[in-house]
Amino acid sequence: MAVDRREIMISAAPDEVWAAIGDPAALSSWFPGIVSAEVTGTSRVITTASGLRLPEEIVTNDPVRRVFAYRLTAPLIRDHLGTIEVRDAGFGQVLVRYETRCEPDSIALMIGGACGSALRELRRQLESSSPLASASPGGATPGGATPGGATPGGASPGSTSPASARGAA
Repeated sequence: MAVDRREIMISAAPDEVWAAIGDPAALSSWFPGIVSAEVTGTSRVITTASGLRLPEEIVTNDPVRRVFAYRLTAPLIRDHLGTIEVRDAGFGQVLVRYETRCEPDSIALMIGGACGSALRELRRQLESSSPLASASPGGATPGGATPGGATPGGASPGSTSPASARGAA
């Protein structure tokens, strides 16, 4: 099973970022290539720009921990878990981590690439509308890094590069 992790720093309040991520029906507003997301209870069906409909099961939607997790249940996917975490990184910055665990491995890498694009679009939208984007100490840095260039956990500032690993889930 392949694991693909993407993360990005966003100059916004954690609750503002969570409002976008924690609303499962709003996915199409920040995830390029997804045109709709229909939610019924713990089921979500996303529709891609090409018309492909993908059923999902919402596993976790926790506003206290700011964690959203879902499983793609489409027949071409043997096993999948997508997890998005929103963490307050201080200094007016939020770290968003998007992890995809998937089999077959090639699908994980494809989904991971799309998730990286989605995180960049989410940052673009939120930073253009957030008063924190210009009010953080020293202003927003080009990569979205915290002051001093360090990011929590040693992550690359504003990185959406994959940190892929293969192994047991």
